[in-house]
Amino acid sequence: MKLDRLEKVIRNMRDMKLTQLLISAPASIYYLTGKWISPGERMLALRVSDSGECQLFANKLFALSPMDGIELIEYSDTEQPIDFLSEKTESGLMGVDKDWPCRFALPLSEKRSDVRLVIGSPAVDRARMLKTKEEIDLMRESSLMNDKAIGRAISAVQAGVTEHDIASAYNSAAKEFGAEGESFDSLICFGPNCAEPHHATDATLLKEGDSVILDVGAKMNGYCSDMTRTVFFGKATDEQKKVYDLVERANRAGREAVKPGVPLKDVDRAARRVIEEAGYGKYFIHRTGHGIGLEVHEFPDVSESSEAVCEPGMIFSVEPGIYLPGKFGVRVEDLVCVTEDGCETFNQFSKEMREIEC
Repeated sequence: MKLDRLEKVIRNMRDMKLTQLLISAPASIYYLTGKWISPGERMLALRVSDSGECQLFANKLFALSPMDGIELIEYSDTEQPIDFLSEKTESGLMGVDKDWPCRFALPLSEKRSDVRLVIGSPAVDRARMLKTKEEIDLMRESSLMNDKAIGRAISAVQAGVTEHDIASAYNSAAKEFGAEGESFDSLICFGPNCAEPHHATDATLLKEGDSVILDVGAKMNGYCSDMTRTVFFGKATDEQKKVYDLVERANRAGREAVKPGVPLKDVDRAARRVIEEAGYGKYFIHRTGHGIGLEVHEFPDVSESSEAVCEPGMIFSVEPGIYLPGKFGVRVEDLVCVTEDGCETFNQFSKEMREIEC
């Protein structure tokens, strides 16, 4: 058990008036224990009390070894895990993960009518939000790997390739540079597909005049990277150049707004203002960014509705975009880490507009 991290979670529990918390997200369990367990459909849960007492409920098939500071409670496939959990659960409020399956939550509520389940994820999310120096170093290393891998992917942009081909080029490069796997499925978009912010990479062939969005990330030492660059295959049109310049400026404005004490909604506003003032506001259709770490999307988000405030150790994306339906789109994304007096931009890959010869 990583006691320094557990102490942060318990402080957050107390702020939330929680005396017990049930943690089921594998990434959060890894954060506290250093063990990554993929439970599939079986129940995996770490119960934490505000006294520091911890029990890990796990199927015997997971073949876990004892861990310091944690009581390991195992069950078999012929036993009901909720029975074991119910015995350790105290009356009153119990915080649970926001994504804990109802196939577990409902039986526990039915078995223990004296227990009221509430969302307890913020206790862990807020602890994970503020990275340690070690975590920041790992995130920086992961991002520098991503810089090299995206360069290899962009060099593969040439006549005759498909979106799948570029995704494969990226994945191969990331693995060569030390990645353990993808942070998410690579989003490679050509031409009109670039107007769909979450277009699923497919067999679309590259054509002259296409914009090319590469939104890619991979895991290294357990930590995610994520970045986006947009290039053009052939000569960019005047409109493409204008849109690219706006998005790059919006990215810069968002990053420049980051410093301790600044609400994340103001970071969103700084990036969005550049695009709105140029008349393209209705084409920027998503939040400006999201937290990142052990998972590619973590608390908090960078949006106009965010209540979070920049604090040293926070790492999040700044990724404005403009999407013109049926035509093209542009997105430019970097990861930033809040420092004591501003922020560090992890991604060093060039954001200069690039036209690739056909």
